[in-house]
Amino acid sequence: MPVFLIGFMCSGKSRIGRELAEGLGWRFVDVDRAIEQRIGPITPWFQQHGEAAFRQVEKDVLHALLRADRTIVSTGGGTPMSGDNMDRMLAAGTVVFLDVPFDELMDRIERTGGDRPLLFGLKGDALRTRVEELLAERLPVYLRAGMRVRASGDPHTIAGRIRLALEGEEAAAQDR
Repeated sequence: MPVFLIGFMCSGKSRIGRELAEGLGWRFVDVDRAIEQRIGPITPWFQQHGEAAFRQVEKDVLHALLRADRTIVSTGGGTPMSGDNMDRMLAAGTVVFLDVPFDELMDRIERTGGDRPLLFGLKGDALRTRVEELLAERLPVYLRAGMRVRASGDPHTIAGRIRLALEGEEAAAQDR
């Protein structure tokens, strides 16, 4: 069964996902990188074709991964919000919400998130307001995940905590 990492943009899904896959000896797939293999760079494509077209490509990529065995899947921040994506991920495998404290998340976004289509060109108060709005909309869906992990600090350490939890779930399932 796959493990899906969800969370807001810049929450560490890709870095933690790579670490987790390496620690488990599993395959790692980043949904955004898989999308880029199909359409090229996301931001210009998103700006030209719109969010609805992007979400359809994202859905197609995600659905191809629902039956992936021994795979860590790093989703886009909005992936769980679109259509029945969250329901499908919950039915297909384990969903892990990487939860980052708001101020730390804002620091990461200000440093590295300026190229994100939904935040493109925003700075200062406008950026903070947009992140607050998106997070308020997404948080109830993120909280449906089977596992919630504080994703503050070193990605290797966070991946190790997730790995131990997953191994504990697997052992518990074998005991049944």
